[in-house]
Amino acid sequence: MGKVHVAILMGSSSDADVMREAANVLKEFGVSHEMKVLSAHRSPKETAEYAEKFRKEGGKIFICGAGVSAALAGVVSAHTTLPVIGVPVDSGALQGFDALLSTVQMPPGVPVAAVAIGKPGAKNAGLLAVRILSLSDEKLVKKLDDYREEQRQKILKTDIH
Repeated sequence: MGKVHVAILMGSSSDADVMREAANVLKEFGVSHEMKVLSAHRSPKETAEYAEKFRKEGGKIFICGAGVSAALAGVVSAHTTLPVIGVPVDSGALQGFDALLSTVQMPPGVPVAAVAIGKPGAKNAGLLAVRILSLSDEKLVKKLDDYREEQRQKILKTDIH
């Protein structure tokens, strides 16, 4: 596959079902990626090491999904200057609301782009990563234009009886 351009990280294997939505989008656009379980709380050293080395290995963007306290995206952002997109996972007693607040309430100097809770957010995280990568890849620009046209046609062909 060559260099991995997008790292999809999740705090627990139970987040994989949500985070596969981001992977599916990246796969659709032909963007190299890998999925890993790394926890801000249970494997902090390994999380920091991965975040620090990813750019050196050709990485471009992180997509981090976590539920409950959702510290993963912030920890990754604290250890890199690459873009970090946070996906609040809809788990726990508050069904992702706590994760959303954790993701969007980052202190100044530690940016994390936040998307919607759950699978819609993970899908949009994948699309946002593709858009960021398209800044230096005209093939992705064309694929994004085609994708938008497909979405438009789906709406225009919708028939309600």
